[in-house]
Amino acid sequence: MAAQTPGIQQLLQAEKKAAERVADARKRKAKRLKQAKEEAQEEIEQYRREREQQFQEIQQKYLGSKDDQVKAIDEETKVKIQDMDQRVLKQKEEVLKKLFDLVFEIKPELHQNYKIPTH
Repeated sequence: MAAQTPGIQQLLQAEKKAAERVADARKRKAKRLKQAKEEAQEEIEQYRREREQQFQEIQQKYLGSKDDQVKAIDEETKVKIQDMDQRVLKQKEEVLKKLFDLVFEIKPELHQNYKIPTH
């Protein structure tokens, strides 16, 4: 049997070691690719957070915050309500007088659709 010769045994062992080294190298390469992908993802996330923070700062600088807008709207609403209250107080007496005049001044007259019966 030629397969039992020491030279062939050495070649088979060398081939086996080479295959193991290639497999190990592939595992290291896959591990390194995975690690590089994770690192790149973290860098992307960090960059996104920085850009978002810059955007928020610019937005607040030029547009103001939402709280500022809410406060401005609340103040405007309060001013308008106070103005309406003052106008109501000012015209309340006049409106009540007109309403009472309409209710209490009764002018008896025939309805326009009523026809006087003729004999």
